[in-house]
Amino acid sequence: MGLVQRAAEVAESFVEPLGRRWLHDIGYASEIGHTGFHPLDGARYPRGQGWPETIVNLVAHHSGARFEAEERGLAAELAEFPFEDSPLLDALVAADLTTGPAGERFDYDERMDEILSRYSPGDPVHRTWTRARPVIAEAVERAERRLTETEPR
Repeated sequence: MGLVQRAAEVAESFVEPLGRRWLHDIGYASEIGHTGFHPLDGARYPRGQGWPETIVNLVAHHSGARFEAEERGLAAELAEFPFEDSPLLDALVAADLTTGPAGERFDYDERMDEILSRYSPGDPVHRTWTRARPVIAEAVERAERRLTETEPR
């Protein structure tokens, strides 16, 4: 079983009612988006709903959010949520960044190319991924290695 397939199975319990978004992307919902930075808006919402701190912090820091927060001048606000570089965060990042916007499967480099193709070089998202790409690649590699090491032979 592949990483994305396994993550999708685990994530079924986290799918929120606003379409096909996973919980980590709930900040895109117009009802809760206030800053326009979906990891921050998304983390504030479940925190206010009493979700466990671990989940809230994963939402806040998924997929290189700390890099984009710096680009957008929101690093202090994101610091409301402790960052923990953990196997759980690696798994979320790997699932997120090997799956396209419509649920299609990509390898990490294909997904990065897909993201970069949607934003001009001056856009904060483009600058974020240009800078964060090698760091986030390491998280994806760690998650894939862990999955390979734990799969039955």
